[in-house]
Amino acid sequence: MLPLDIAAPSLVALTAVVTAGAIWLIILAVRLTKSPRNRPGVSVDLVDQVRELKALGQIQEAVFFVRGETGMSQRAAARFVNRL
Repeated sequence: MLPLDIAAPSLVALTAVVTAGAIWLIILAVRLTKSPRNRPGVSVDLVDQVRELKALGQIQEAVFFVRGETGMSQRAAARFVNRL
């Protein structure tokens, strides 16, 4: 078996390229997890039901309903209900 004779400058360059590629893949993975592209939208039926609950003065129930249907956080669901 022949030994690999890699010169020091080319080994450093190869290490730099591999490291940059790994960092790029990590950044890409983090960005994709923060904004999933297949997130379902809010349905018209949900909006109508939330508006009805809000008109009846049942704000907390509306927030709870939005959270159950969409998986939103408490803060996001409350913001959604308040904007309707």
